[in-house]
Amino acid sequence: MDVIFGFGAHSRIDERAALLRMVRRADEDGLDLFSLSDHPYLGARLDAYATIGFALGGTTRIAGLANVTNLPSRPAPLLARAVTTLSALSGGRIVLGMGAGGLWDRIADLGVDRLTPGQAVDAMEEAIGLVRRLSGGGPPVTHDGPYYRVRDIEPAPVAAPPVWTGSVGPRSLAATGRAADGWIPGHAADWRSRRYRESRPVVDAAATAAGRDPREVRTVFNLPGRITDRPVDHPRDRDGRWLGGSVAQWVEELTGAVRDHAAGGFILFSPSGGTPDEATLARWANEVVPAVRAALT
Repeated sequence: MDVIFGFGAHSRIDERAALLRMVRRADEDGLDLFSLSDHPYLGARLDAYATIGFALGGTTRIAGLANVTNLPSRPAPLLARAVTTLSALSGGRIVLGMGAGGLWDRIADLGVDRLTPGQAVDAMEEAIGLVRRLSGGGPPVTHDGPYYRVRDIEPAPVAAPPVWTGSVGPRSLAATGRAADGWIPGHAADWRSRRYRESRPVVDAAATAAGRDPREVRTVFNLPGRITDRPVDHPRDRDGRWLGGSVAQWVEELTGAVRDHAAGGFILFSPSGGTPDEATLARWANEVVPAVRAALT
């Protein structure tokens, strides 16, 4: 399984030109993925799926990801249509990030019926299955589930994209193991964190119980950090969280994450968790990523 490298953004409408420029540059520089947050209740933000579609149209290689889709506001049957259309138009350059919904006070402000945390996780797992049934061709689909109902809907003749979840709690982690292709640990937890050490075994156990190979579920880390000109004395803080360092320190850390912790991908954010600046993104794409890829060959 190849390791995926990308960058993440939380872009406002007035930042659209810079975002599109960064996506095009990342595509030219050989990054695999760009990701956008999905908060449709924030009017100043670019809509994730509209922006992904527009950006994919101006690129040739890079894939797009909503990190992660605000599922309660995007019903699964229509989400299936959106992602299969994006896949068809882009030649398969889309990943379906899936979330159960976190900020329910704001989600409810959109007129969405509020779900309990357990119901939201169940709805997410049902949605993953329904998106896949509505993809890849075949006979019309009728589905009468607890959260979604469709009748005689023709699947798109396009394969479903890979599904990555942003699962946090045990119930959601188990759903990831049963149904997803990837997992993005919450709160930008990395491979040395307690959250990762305690959560990944839940994913693996659920995958095994479902008859799957746990290695089929890649771990992709949202990774805030700075890239410095010189080595730093403390690339991690007192709590063990990665802060960044020189290119050589990044290469050593990420190579070890893949070899020792089975990391399957990294999405760069700024140290504060926002969009990286263009100079840092260029160093990530042209210095860090090629060196990690070379070290892993």
